[in-house]
Amino acid sequence: MEQKLIDKYGRALDYLRLSVTDRCNFRCYYCMPEEGMNFVQRNDLLSYEELDYLTRIFVDLGVKKIRITGGEPFVRKGILDFIELLSKNQGLKEITLTSNGSITKAQINQLAKFGVKKVNISLDSLDPKRFFEITRRDKFQEVMNCILTLISQDFNVKLNCVIDGKKNIEDIVPFINLTKDHALSVRFLEEMPFNGTDKFDIPEWNYKALYNYIEAHFPGIQKITDGSNSTSVNYQIPGFKGSFGIIPAFSRTFCGTCNRIRLSATGELRTCLYGPPVTNLRDILRSGCGEDQLKASILEAVANKAKDGFEAENQVSDQAKNSMSFLGG
Repeated sequence: MEQKLIDKYGRALDYLRLSVTDRCNFRCYYCMPEEGMNFVQRNDLLSYEELDYLTRIFVDLGVKKIRITGGEPFVRKGILDFIELLSKNQGLKEITLTSNGSITKAQINQLAKFGVKKVNISLDSLDPKRFFEITRRDKFQEVMNCILTLISQDFNVKLNCVIDGKKNIEDIVPFINLTKDHALSVRFLEEMPFNGTDKFDIPEWNYKALYNYIEAHFPGIQKITDGSNSTSVNYQIPGFKGSFGIIPAFSRTFCGTCNRIRLSATGELRTCLYGPPVTNLRDILRSGCGEDQLKASILEAVANKAKDGFEAENQVSDQAKNSMSFLGG
């Protein structure tokens, strides 16, 4: 009998978010502390050979889409060779990636060659000064050049903007205006508690507040169709080339259609970003177990997937939340 990743609520998990590193060349405040990060040792990371082996198992179990995440994927040496390897897997329908915009023009050309046409860029401000305050790095123009190059080469580009009432509210309107002449999508995210510390305030700027603010500045906004399994509620300003969406990342209203499973760079398997790791595939693989044991562990994890992010969060002890760079969020 063919085995597929379907949980007890009938959700088919056909989308793997695959972190290849916990390291990043930025230090965004909502993701990690400015200093004091204990990065994973190289031998604790899954090798590219191990990642390829595991992804083939996931594809055999029904995964159709893989998103490469980090940290920042492009800080890991050999990442393009690995993406090329993935692109040769005939059972995989789509490879996408999330980056902070540290992608050179030459690397973008390679991505296009490998059939990668969808790229999400994390960008929280269109103002260079605020960009520096958020990322703690002076790389704004480099990121913008990356985005414009991607658009010029007909990539499907989405900008992910985490909204903080104390830092970047002034950027909401400029981001939407960016969609006037550029066929890209901007998604505004509620802040999440994965900053590597035990300090987090429930965001006042939730999806309702974001919508009300945007509607006050753009009274004619129109609802557009959300894709299947979409985490964002999507809109468009009439006459604009692009669109925008709001992701209730903390409110978690999209869990009912979740089709995601997550594998960290160290082999931790998670069925929910808010929940604990359910097993470690690196340890199982390196213990000498074969494909059958790996498949059994993945199927068991899916069978016990929480109903939603709130149930998953209740399974985690009260401790400092992991950095988003480690979780591959």
